[in-house]
Amino acid sequence: MGNYPLLKPVAWADVAFWQDDAVGENWASFLQSCSTLVKRSAWQAVCTEARAMPAPNDANARAFFEQRFQPYRATTEDGGEEGLVTGYYEPLLKGNRVRTDRARHPLYATPDDLISVDLAAVYPELKNLRLRGRLSGNKVVPYPARKDIEAGNGFKGKPIAWAEDPVDLFFLQIQGSGRIELPDGTHLRVGYAEQNGHPYLSIGKLLVERGELLLEQASMQGIKDWGARNPDKLADLLASNPSYVFFRELPNGLSGPLGALGVPLTGGRSIAVDPRFIPLGAPVFLATTQPNSPEPLNRLVMAQDTGSAIRGGVRADFFWGFGEAAGELAGRMKQSGRMWVLLPKDYPLARQQPKPNGVNARR
Repeated sequence: MGNYPLLKPVAWADVAFWQDDAVGENWASFLQSCSTLVKRSAWQAVCTEARAMPAPNDANARAFFEQRFQPYRATTEDGGEEGLVTGYYEPLLKGNRVRTDRARHPLYATPDDLISVDLAAVYPELKNLRLRGRLSGNKVVPYPARKDIEAGNGFKGKPIAWAEDPVDLFFLQIQGSGRIELPDGTHLRVGYAEQNGHPYLSIGKLLVERGELLLEQASMQGIKDWGARNPDKLADLLASNPSYVFFRELPNGLSGPLGALGVPLTGGRSIAVDPRFIPLGAPVFLATTQPNSPEPLNRLVMAQDTGSAIRGGVRADFFWGFGEAAGELAGRMKQSGRMWVLLPKDYPLARQQPKPNGVNARR
């Protein structure tokens, strides 16, 4: 089923703060995962049982997980237990389905010439890695970077909508999904479809390195404020990140944006993880703190999404939900945290033994 060498089995008593959370509040998000996981043999029994149950209270939900799941402590490649927890959200942008004087920044659909190859089909050890590019003659070459796409250099895209603010559009690409408020007040929901294959580069980190912002100012809000003060430098800053995301239109009736698992995300109960180290769809108990605060945030969440910047065995991006308030929290979140992954007791987890020095072998 999977090779996750950084997951270490522990007793329930070792899951710090497990008793602190209102576990029943996660049930709806758990059932969202089960709508996909029930098709997999390792999850079929627990998900079938959960879907047949009435919504449990906190005590019954806690007992369900304790009786049917084995907790595993997530660790880093050097054996550490703490990692980075950031936040993301579903933003609302002003825009239009057609280009206007105000709405002139395109949200592109996946271009016809983008090739995406699942490398695991040829090299199983490269699971969760994809090669993206386009054909030039009989060769696959890198796809254009952000700067070339926005300049139209060798790129012919098909916009599905147009945004009024280029900075809002840039952060929509980072979040991966959002809503466009159209002139008549209705919303167009869009979600991640593909990516150009270039690595993500943090423009906040770049501004800190250039001395333009202090580290504590390099939040989404801080970057937006910098852009408002430096409009002549803004385009070059945004182009510094070569990664570019393409979108698709989503049904408005969804309860939340679609994550990588293919199910709607739940604000406050969904996270993005690195699927090389944590099985996508699994419940995860997260022990961290509120954004820019020592106040505890100890919560059972579901690993329902991924992200190009989410890399490592103890790494999570916490989904705060929709709108401006969620964006304020997401933009400030850069906390330390620990994670415990919950897997069905008979989950066929292939695990490598530690090296003599205690550091797990790399996959």
